[in-house]
Amino acid sequence: MILVLNAGSSSLKVEVFGPDLTSMMSGAVSSIGTQGTIKLGDMQRDVKTADHAEALALMIEALTAAGITIDKLTAAGHRVVHGGTILTEPARITPQVIAAIKSVIPLAPLHNPNNLAAMLALQDMAPDLPQYVSFGTAFHATNPEVATRYAIPQTQHDAGIRRYGFHGLSYAHLTESFGADLPRRLLALHLGNGASLCAILDGKSIATSMGHSPLSGLTMGTRSGDIDGAAVLRISAALGEDETDRILNKNSGLQALAGDFDMRALLARDDDAARFAVEHFCYWAARHAGSAIIAMGGLDAVAFTGGIGENAAPIRKKIMAHLACFGEVPVHVVAADEERQIARDAIALMDAGY
Repeated sequence: MILVLNAGSSSLKVEVFGPDLTSMMSGAVSSIGTQGTIKLGDMQRDVKTADHAEALALMIEALTAAGITIDKLTAAGHRVVHGGTILTEPARITPQVIAAIKSVIPLAPLHNPNNLAAMLALQDMAPDLPQYVSFGTAFHATNPEVATRYAIPQTQHDAGIRRYGFHGLSYAHLTESFGADLPRRLLALHLGNGASLCAILDGKSIATSMGHSPLSGLTMGTRSGDIDGAAVLRISAALGEDETDRILNKNSGLQALAGDFDMRALLARDDDAARFAVEHFCYWAARHAGSAIIAMGGLDAVAFTGGIGENAAPIRKKIMAHLACFGEVPVHVVAADEERQIARDAIALMDAGY
C-alpha cells in the first residue's frame, strides 16, 4: 500500500492506494493551527492541531484505527509544489533531495516548507519507510528555453526569474490516462479556482500558461492572470507590496469581476457582471490556447480537467466555440487526480530499484 500525503498551507490530505492504484481510503485534516476537523472515510470529528507534524500524528492514529498501520505500508509519496530547475523528476527522498527542496523554498515560500514538514514528520515516525516525492513543476521541465526565458538581463535570469509552470501533476495524470491513445498534439486545460493550460506534444509539455508563479496566464477564481508589469508596479507604489500581492492573488479574477469566484454560482446568475466574468474566463482561456496551439504546430485534441473543466459543460462549450477556427477536434474530459499520479510515480521508482 502507498500512502500519499499532500500538505497544504493549513491542511493535510492523505490517500491510500493499493499496488494496482486502486484508492483504498482518503481523508484530510483541515485548519491546521486553529480549530479544524479530521476526516477519514466515514469518520469525522473536530480537532485542534498546532502544526503539520501533529496533524500527521492524528491521521496516522486514525489510519491505524481503520486497520491501515504503518507496518502495512510499502512506501509514502509526497507532493512538493516547486522543484525549481534542480528537481525535474520524481525522486526517492534522501538527505540530498531534502536539501535541494530547502534550496528552492524562496520560489514557493508558502508551500514548500509545509510539504517538507509532512515528509520530515513521517520520517521521524517511520524512519525505515521508503518515501518518494513528486513535483508540481517537473512536468514542464521539458519546455524549450525559448518558452521559459523572460527577455530580462542575465543576472535576473540566473537568480531564478523564469517561467516554471504549475499543475504539472494534474497534466502528468491526464497524459497517462490516455495510454496508447494519447493524441500527438494535445491542448490540456486544468480549470478550477486556479486555472492553466498546457501544450502537450508527443506526451511532453512544451508550453504552459503559468509562469514564474501561479499568478500569470488565464483569468482565475481570485487571481488576475496576466497583467502588465507596469500596472503591478503602479499598484505596488500606491498600496505597497503586501497589499498588491493580496489584491492580485486573493481579490482579482472572477471575484473582482462579479463578486464571486464560484463558477457554478456565476453560471446560475442572470446579470451583466456574471455574464461578463464568464465570458472573460472563456475568452482568455481561448486566447492563451491559441498561443499553445502555435507552440505545437497544430491541434489534434483538447482535454479538460479540474473542477470547472470537468463539471461546467457551458464553459467547455464556450471555449471550444472560440477555438472553432482551428477546426473540429475531439474533446475529452479527464478527472483530475494528483494523488494517483504521486502514487504512480512512487511505484515506478520502486520498480526501478530506488
